[in-house]
Order: sequence, then C-alpha cells, then structure tokens
Amino acid sequence: MLQLKKAGLKALDNLRSAGLFPSSWQSMEELEAKTDYFLSLFLDERFRVSRELSGVSFLTELLDRVMRTSESEHMDDRKLSEREKLELVRALDRQNQMLRLYPRYVEMLLSIIEETDQGKQQEIRILELASGSGGLSLALAEEARRKNLPLSIVASDIVPIFIEEGNRQAEEKKLPVTFRLINAFEMPEFSSGSFDLMVLSQSIHHFTPGQLAIMIAQSAKQTKTAFVGIDGYRSMLLAGGVPLMATMQGIASFTLDGFISARKFYSELELDIIAEIATGKRNHAITSPWPLSILTVRFDGIKPDVCQPS
Repeated sequence: MLQLKKAGLKALDNLRSAGLFPSSWQSMEELEAKTDYFLSLFLDERFRVSRELSGVSFLTELLDRVMRTSESEHMDDRKLSEREKLELVRALDRQNQMLRLYPRYVEMLLSIIEETDQGKQQEIRILELASGSGGLSLALAEEARRKNLPLSIVASDIVPIFIEEGNRQAEEKKLPVTFRLINAFEMPEFSSGSFDLMVLSQSIHHFTPGQLAIMIAQSAKQTKTAFVGIDGYRSMLLAGGVPLMATMQGIASFTLDGFISARKFYSELELDIIAEIATGKRNHAITSPWPLSILTVRFDGIKPDVCQPS
C-alpha cells in the first residue's frame, strides 16, 4: 500500500507518450526545476488514473495524498541549536544500533566494495553525504578493517558539530574516516572519479526530488562505481511503525520527526523517475528489502538486473 505501482506505471506511460518526460537538462538549476515539475505532474496524473481505476486504487491514492507532507523535520530547523541537533542524531544512531540497521547497510555496501576491489587490495574511496555524526561511515570502516579491505571514507554534513563529533570518534577508534563540512548541492570541485562510491543513507526523504536529482548528477561526475541511496519503504506500516519505534528514545521532537519522515518516504517509482531524469539513462535499480528502499545508480558500465520497480 502507498506504492500505487499499477496506477503509477500507467500514469508514467501516459506522460511519456505525451512527450512530457524530461529528455535533457543543461544546468543543475534546470535539472532541479525539471525534476520537481515532472514529479508534480506525475502525482497529478497518477491521481487521475487512480480515479479511473476506482475501488481500492483510488482509496489508496486518497490515503497517500492525506499522508504526504512537505513539512520539515525538527532536525532540519535552522533555529535549532547544534547541540540539540546532535542530540537528535545520537538518538537516531542509538535506534539504528538497536534495530541492527547499520550491519544491514554495511553488508549491502560491502557487496559493492568487494566487487569493486576484486582482490586487488586497492584503496576504495567512499563519500557519504548528509552523514550526521557518521554512524554508518564508522560502522563501515570498522567492518572493512575486520575484513582487511582497504578503504578511506569522507563523511560529510553541513552541521559543524557533526563534523567535530565524527572526527573525534574516528580518531578515538583509529579509523580511516575523515569528516568534512560539505554542502551536498554545492560540492567542492573534486576531480572526476575521485570516489568509487557515493552514499546517502536514511536522509533521502529530507530532500526534494530536484535536490536528490542534483546529488545523483553530481555523483555521476565524481564517482566511478555507484551512487547508493538508502531510505525507508513508503507504506502505511512504516507510517505508524517509525514514530512508534522513535518513542523508545524518550525525546518528543525525535518521535515527531519519525512521524514526519515516514510520511515523506519516496515510492519506488518516484525514485526510479528521479534517477532517470538525473542520468538520462536506465542504469539504476530500486530494491526493497523490508523495511527499506534502496536506489543504486551504476556508473561503471555494469547494468543492474532490475531497472524498474517490479
């Protein structure tokens, strides 16, 4: 429920047939505008198709519309102090550890890393965007060290205290992770192919379709192997389950953020559309090992087995 695949695929086909799918873009500003506009068109057309299908399809569409929100999480409030933001990020880290999500993310990423390394023992370079205080980057570095995989990680965010906290932990644990203050939409001019892998974990829903498209497009220039985005699966179950789990941290604003976030998760087809607009290709796959949606965009010529939500 809330994926609306049948109506969504029909709506997308209608828009393609009408010549409305964005075929190209010349700047990041144009990419952002075209992506946001087309996703709005898509949702409107999906509503029209769902109404024609009637029954459960239309009821689900109405429910999806009620659930959707553009409200920002408390964590993204510019008025919130850095210390308060760090408290929320630490709560998220604790929740991820409790649910054993980091080991799952690490396992997924290691499969790509090991495929890239192919026993060459060459350093694999990774950039994590919107990393918070680096729970995933640190967990990945620890597991890579255990497996004797050579890698270096740049973890990035726009909140200075996250960078300080991350670098402190990396130094304490003697891990090859460097935290840098980087705006994901205005990344430094890294040389082409500076990284093997670019990762965006548990924060896709914090960004508009156009902003996500920008990150994927920038990744295509600076990453040799793949962009991997990990987030929650859009569903009614998670709409209730995410805030319920968040209550266990005992922080009211964190619980509210959980409710907002679950309402903002992208459907598989929305991620599919964003990736295609950003790259102009079908070199991506969306997989959904419960309770996640994972977008993998390949830049190394290896074509994913699945390029369209099933």
